[in-house]
Amino acid sequence: MALAAASAASFAQDNCANRGDLDSQFCDANKDLVADTPTDAKKLKDPSTLVFAFTPVEDPSIYEKLFRPFMGHLSQCVGKKVVFFPVQSNAAQIEAMRSGRLHIAAFSPGPVNFAVNLAGAVPFAIRGNDQGPVGMNLKMIVQKGSSYQKLDDLKGKRIAHTSPSSNSGNLAPRALFPKLGITPDKDYKVVYSGKHDQSILGVKTGDYDAAPVASDVLQHMTDRGVVGKDDFRVLYTSEMFPTDAYAFAYNLAPALQEKIKGCFFDYKVPAEMAKGLGGDRFLPITYKKDWQLVRDVAQASGESFTREAFDKAAQKK
Repeated sequence: MALAAASAASFAQDNCANRGDLDSQFCDANKDLVADTPTDAKKLKDPSTLVFAFTPVEDPSIYEKLFRPFMGHLSQCVGKKVVFFPVQSNAAQIEAMRSGRLHIAAFSPGPVNFAVNLAGAVPFAIRGNDQGPVGMNLKMIVQKGSSYQKLDDLKGKRIAHTSPSSNSGNLAPRALFPKLGITPDKDYKVVYSGKHDQSILGVKTGDYDAAPVASDVLQHMTDRGVVGKDDFRVLYTSEMFPTDAYAFAYNLAPALQEKIKGCFFDYKVPAEMAKGLGGDRFLPITYKKDWQLVRDVAQASGESFTREAFDKAAQKK
């Protein structure tokens, strides 16, 4: 039986013309960097209930409320029950899609790469407005009343990165800061907070001397009064990165995939949801083109998006 299984696995891999960085269960014959939809009808999924998850930042209940009108729209549009699944970590969200328990999700910019390679996520949409996709910047924040005035002042300090796979919260600082004269883990001590909101609150309370955080999360927390607009001093702001990518599982039935995309792109985002998330509509994207900058930053920071790297990153927490 073991030999038969090994032979079957070998045969399956041999039949894949191109896999790239994808996990062994996926194939990328058209070289668009995401998993191909299975050609075997037996491997396609058309669940009666679709499970949706938003990237794990701040209190999940806040986003469950924001997405409630959209959940209703999506349910009516696809003709299926749609439920919101609160996740507590990027790793849990990725594993949920990989195991088939999650069908549609908004992944943070950095973890998108792991979601694509390990979970078969297919990014198809991003939030935007009439000017195009919305984005976010990496901001290095310190307490407003601190003595820190420039990045060089943070040498020897205790600084909160969010999680190993986070773009703005870890990978971008590791790629960008050395060119500015300060190298994470060498010039300052990196402490993983888990989430952007925890980094922000940790700087406010003095648990951390500073933190690289996503500008959109900082703005949302400021708008809700969780932190004050004068609580922090910004020592650095990066160029703009894409914000969360909305993706579906690669093995959803093709007709369902197309219906989901149409339901996203036809949706008129209500004012409260637009204010809470940024962007008043969903716009189409492709992972190969629109996530190039994020992949470049990851590569520059020495990161790879394999199962081995994913497990190693999880052990750092």
